[in-house]
Amino acid sequence: MANPMYGSGPLRSRNASSSDEIQLRIDPVHGDLDEEIDGLHSRVRLLKGVAQEINSEAKFQNDFLNELQMTLMKAQAGVKNNMRRLNKSIIQQGSNHIVHVVLFALLCFFVVYFLSKFSRR
Repeated sequence: MANPMYGSGPLRSRNASSSDEIQLRIDPVHGDLDEEIDGLHSRVRLLKGVAQEINSEAKFQNDFLNELQMTLMKAQAGVKNNMRRLNKSIIQQGSNHIVHVVLFALLCFFVVYFLSKFSRR
């Protein structure tokens, strides 16, 4: 079992002669930690830029969807208003309209009847 006072890897802590001090020993084999840290720092910076681009794209698309939703609401209100006007005009001219449709159907029937009767002779 490993002693919890000693770490593993390149950085190890040891107890000093007094309890307030900690000694740190860096393994020379793993001395390129600064290069690793710089590499990780540049990658984190790159990821930050990607995250900011994603954030700006999401905001743009959210604004676009909000505008589209407002346009659809306006169009829906216009269609509803036009349907109300159409229904009102049908109700006002409804009885007259039905009479005209029935008369047109009877006229078409008689025209077809007479054409078929006279075309045989």
